[in-house]
Amino acid sequence: MLIRTLFAGALLASSVLVTAAGLPGSVQQSLKATGLPADALGVAVLPLDGGKAFYHRADESMRPASTMKLVTTWAGLNLLGPTWSWQTELLADRKPVNGVLEGNLYLRGSGDPKLTIERMWLLVRELRNAGVEDIRGSLVLDGSAFGELAFPQEYDDDGDSERAFLVPPDALLSNFRTVRVTFDSTGDKVKLVTEPPLNQVRVSNDLAIGSGGDCVSWSRRVQQRFGQVSGTQFIVQFIGEMPPGCKAERYVPVLNAREYTQALFWYLWYGQGGKGSSLTEKPAGKVVPDNAIVLASTRSPDLVANIRDINKFSNNVMARQLFLTVGAQRGKGGATDAAAAQVIAGWLAGQGITAPELVLENGSGLSRSERISPRHMADMLQGAWRSPWAAEFVASLPLVGMDGTMRKRLTGADEAGRAHIKTGTLRDVRAVAGFVQDDKGRNWVVVGMLNHADAVKGAPVLDALIRSVQKGEFRQ
Repeated sequence: MLIRTLFAGALLASSVLVTAAGLPGSVQQSLKATGLPADALGVAVLPLDGGKAFYHRADESMRPASTMKLVTTWAGLNLLGPTWSWQTELLADRKPVNGVLEGNLYLRGSGDPKLTIERMWLLVRELRNAGVEDIRGSLVLDGSAFGELAFPQEYDDDGDSERAFLVPPDALLSNFRTVRVTFDSTGDKVKLVTEPPLNQVRVSNDLAIGSGGDCVSWSRRVQQRFGQVSGTQFIVQFIGEMPPGCKAERYVPVLNAREYTQALFWYLWYGQGGKGSSLTEKPAGKVVPDNAIVLASTRSPDLVANIRDINKFSNNVMARQLFLTVGAQRGKGGATDAAAAQVIAGWLAGQGITAPELVLENGSGLSRSERISPRHMADMLQGAWRSPWAAEFVASLPLVGMDGTMRKRLTGADEAGRAHIKTGTLRDVRAVAGFVQDDKGRNWVVVGMLNHADAVKGAPVLDALIRSVQKGEFRQ
């Protein structure tokens, strides 16, 4: 659900809005080289160690793409606390007797953003160590922490709506709802291996080995199709051709979140020697009895570790899980996008940031509707820098030229490692936001957003902006 947050008032600016001519020469040259107009660019550069701020179209309501994750993660860090974590539990009506568990086994999720197959394996192992060998009842899934979520048609920016980054949130999401498919064309035919090899998922290999090509662009020549065979049987078909002599992998979303989690549980359970009937129930609402006994549990890494994954690697799924958790824990409307948007907007207003242009749809930036101005994004980052939790937050952003989504940008000896920058990318958006250190050791907040049909050309413009700050071109 789309929520537009409206607040009265405005934060007073510390400097005068400048014209396009005020942009650094390198940025103007880059705009000219790419053919992008200056009015497609919004910029806010704020000094953190004294000096004068710089603004260019900074009050425009702009699509931030994945830089919106900074709003979600910084708000989450403050509203939930840096040590917040999610817990997933296995509960039962009674204790096992002689290795046999009579009655139901309940799997209760809380919206863990990163419940990986490795942690699920440990959860199952803990259940085995609790003395359970044979499950005689049903596995009952309880995803009531997020309720019964309903989402509109998933956002698609590249013509493929079945991408792993489009997986919607769920309180019972596990392993990002994906299987890893490994492709090997080093022999006389293409071999496929899936992990985990879930019984409910069937892979159809209709790939041939091509006559040539390189292993870098293999993915463009391999298409995937999805279908339901019968019941919960899910089929993934791969068609096309692989260049010879290649090994590659792709993460593919399968089933829905609850079908996937039940399939993963039974796969791991039988793999550890467990017995049972594989019966599973997925009722709506809260289903775990108040007197149920906890037999096994797994707690996620703390929120600081989770926001590092969200920001370094721009993980949409994890961002949306956190967004809904904020709504569930601090809102009045439960785990909904609307509740989360209202909570975060109210929290920003409490920090002195009244942002009438702010639009939060799902908190990940993977949206045509989300909006924020460069000025208000920069104001929020300036506040983060002054916070006791600044170190935790800043370290979650990619280091330019070194890791995350900025690993291959600004790699020069005098550039790499001298900025923490979150990137944003949509078909018609390129954006950067974060913290830059200049050549005199002074620190700056930098926000740059390009909204244009040809924004795909815009990375050099934003790199030029960051580089100009590094060189001290904004010092006065």
